[in-house]
Amino acid sequence: MPRVLLIEDDLAVQKGVTLALKRRGHAVEVAGSGETGLLALQRHRPDLVLLDLMLPGMSGLEVCRRIRESKQIPIIIMSARGDDIDMVVGLEAGADDYIVKPAGDEVLEARIKAVLRRVAPAQDGSAQAAPAQPGAERHGALTVDRTALIVTRDGAELALAPSELKLLLFLSAAPGQVYSRQQLLEQVWEHSFYGDARLVDACVMRLRAKIENDPRAPVYVQTVRGFGYRFGPLA
Repeated sequence: MPRVLLIEDDLAVQKGVTLALKRRGHAVEVAGSGETGLLALQRHRPDLVLLDLMLPGMSGLEVCRRIRESKQIPIIIMSARGDDIDMVVGLEAGADDYIVKPAGDEVLEARIKAVLRRVAPAQDGSAQAAPAQPGAERHGALTVDRTALIVTRDGAELALAPSELKLLLFLSAAPGQVYSRQQLLEQVWEHSFYGDARLVDACVMRLRAKIENDPRAPVYVQTVRGFGYRFGPLA
């Protein structure tokens, strides 16, 4: 039974989301502020966090950043703020997905299932880029272990969020293959609607910051102008 931590101060939203999730078999813990949410994260060890941006006291963005300092648990932001800048800032803070409230129960459940599948993409057959051998692969300074779901750079393990890991696994399975943002949305995020390209771009930016020597001159995740992204190929 997936355990969900809902960090939300609106009592009506708390009640509605909790009821919807429990009907679908989730165990739900509710926190009404960022501070209590961080405490609940340590006590209850959820599988996923649903996070509101507009919280009393500590903001949802700060909560997201603090979680990402030590944990790579899936985070979905749920916010009534649907402006481009709010979505981009939320994704850049480390969120794996962004849902604009109000959202229907089916949409919420689909996003939860998709992001949880990213925690163990090697066991999930939803994203089939190209056949890749299991185990460790060397790509320059990077080592990608698809079985253990571990990525190292110069021997040091990298802390990748679920979306970052699945994006890297997908792209590196077919070095040189170019994928559009729409293709990546469908394969990695498993959903698409207008504006979702920001999910891809924000995730690429975070991933480059972790795996590249110089994110401004990427070697691994390269931009193909006017189309999308590719992994390498490395010389």
